[in-house]
Amino acid sequence: MTRDIHIIGGGLAGSEAAWQLAEAGLRVRLSEMRGDDAGDTTPAHDSDALAEMVCSNSFRSDDAENNAVGLIHQEMRDLDSLVMSCADLHRVPAGSALAVDREAFAGEVTERIAAHPKITVIRERVDILPDHPTIIATGPLTGLALAEAIAAETGSEALAFFDAIAPIVHRDSVDMDICWMAARWEKGGKDYINCPMTRDQYHAFVEQLNAGEKTEFKEWEQDTPYFEGCMPIEVMASRGPETLRFGPMKGVGLDDPKTGRWPYAVVQLRQDNKLGTLWNMVGFQTKLKHGEQVRIFRTIPGLENAEFARLGGIHRNSFIKSPVLLDGTLRLKSKPNIRFAGQITGCEGYVESAAIGLLAARFAFAEAEGRTLPAPPSETALGALLAHITGGADADNYQPMNVNFGLMPPLDGPRAKKGDRKKLYTARARAAFASWLGETLLQPA
Repeated sequence: MTRDIHIIGGGLAGSEAAWQLAEAGLRVRLSEMRGDDAGDTTPAHDSDALAEMVCSNSFRSDDAENNAVGLIHQEMRDLDSLVMSCADLHRVPAGSALAVDREAFAGEVTERIAAHPKITVIRERVDILPDHPTIIATGPLTGLALAEAIAAETGSEALAFFDAIAPIVHRDSVDMDICWMAARWEKGGKDYINCPMTRDQYHAFVEQLNAGEKTEFKEWEQDTPYFEGCMPIEVMASRGPETLRFGPMKGVGLDDPKTGRWPYAVVQLRQDNKLGTLWNMVGFQTKLKHGEQVRIFRTIPGLENAEFARLGGIHRNSFIKSPVLLDGTLRLKSKPNIRFAGQITGCEGYVESAAIGLLAARFAFAEAEGRTLPAPPSETALGALLAHITGGADADNYQPMNVNFGLMPPLDGPRAKKGDRKKLYTARARAAFASWLGETLLQPA
């Protein structure tokens, strides 16, 4: 080890952590197994680019006034986040959400990391827990040997769940005589392709989802639970015939220009690259076999001749029991030279993973300087997410979590209306964040 700090994993969390530390002046060794001589990869990745987005191209809401995800976007921008900078540079239309051209985004992160004079990227697989200062950001697809080393050190098994990937459709194969462009409730531009369904079409579609041939699980996968925030479309369909109409296929807020009414159900496609040639089927994560996906999804009005750039898939995700294993600065209690960051801690989502990578790096930098960085207040989006991971969650029932207002302390005073509560949460968060930023020597020396 010839660097000041070692980061294992070149996903969004690892890349963000490397950038933060290097910008602060520390020398970083970034180990990424994809692209090594052994040909290591994961079941979900398609390339060896850093910060590859494997499931979706969306960072979700960018509304910092009314949404906790948009709020964490803003807090990360205020902390000079590499991930947010690259996302802003390569964003594509998505209404009030922040979506990106995935290839361009990952290419930008890879290029900036590779060009930084204080970062050395090594294409290697790490199978043991190092004894030097380290941030493990290997994500939910951590290599088996390293996962076993973590389990051996912590004395507890990593939890696991299934995560499914949505298909991507070629834009020129969509029948726009049937579909139309609009965002729900006309928020943002006309950024989504909407495929409308009548009542009969919807129920026939649900029947096909339920009857479709699914991926068979290996014996060791049989009892692994799904994460509720990334539920396969056919699993939702199996919960009741109307479930999808109140989930990803809800038609409310979308006026079909041909009828002037909301459709009974709708399938939405979101732009997946800057050229607008590829579109992601929103909420259509799936474990259907590939042939079944093509057959069933081509029954969706407007997608009868759809050509798929990528079909859906499924893989196992693992995460540690962070509330009992990590301290308030993300250090492993039994081996404090090691910090964890990203989805392996049990946060869920691209932006949340990068956010925890950012915090792990800043905690590590302060420690290298011989000082302690106070955690961001729990009233902030960053602080609320961190507090949940490091002790706020019920360890016995710990599940992956997105950032949301429910992780923040309740508001004082009389209960406000729903819309007003969101603004009160964000106003309080901004004040707390500004105070924390001013009182801590957070900026690199």
